[in-house]
Amino acid sequence: MMDQNPSSSKADRKTIERNRRNQMKSLYSKLSSLLPHQNSREAVPLPDQLGEAANYIKNLQISLEKIKQKKDCLTGVGKCSSSTMGRLKLPNIEIHVIGLAVEVALITGLDCQFMFSEIVRMFHEEGAEVLRASFSIQGETVFHTIHSKLGETSAPEDEASRITEKLKKIVYSSVS
Repeated sequence: MMDQNPSSSKADRKTIERNRRNQMKSLYSKLSSLLPHQNSREAVPLPDQLGEAANYIKNLQISLEKIKQKKDCLTGVGKCSSSTMGRLKLPNIEIHVIGLAVEVALITGLDCQFMFSEIVRMFHEEGAEVLRASFSIQGETVFHTIHSKLGETSAPEDEASRITEKLKKIVYSSVS
């Protein structure tokens, strides 16, 4: 049998430990490079770098969750409760066209009330008559309702389609 040399075994452990430390240093450096730096002139201690990374990841997760809720709400996949709408301040619009009548139900946060006047202005620009427009506020959520009548045209379906697209553009371009 071969005898193991204790000094050889000790040297192997040192080499293994040095390689582990180098690999950890490389991974910390890679992690640090992925973080937004406020002040890159100062050397940040490793525990602070790890704390910063953990906070950054948590903030990204929160942002991702808000974006998923926003997407689900806008695409109609998820439910948009008034508390969610107020908290996220997302607009939601429903448009119903029956013949020449167009009914718009718009839900926004308090910060998006300008949409109401833009929608009324767009109806006037398109030659539609606004018959009734109202809004009510509950907490941080604003509910708008607009009833209008399209102008007499030879193709009311085309006009309704064009107005619907413009309405969606007004509402959803303010979100992005």
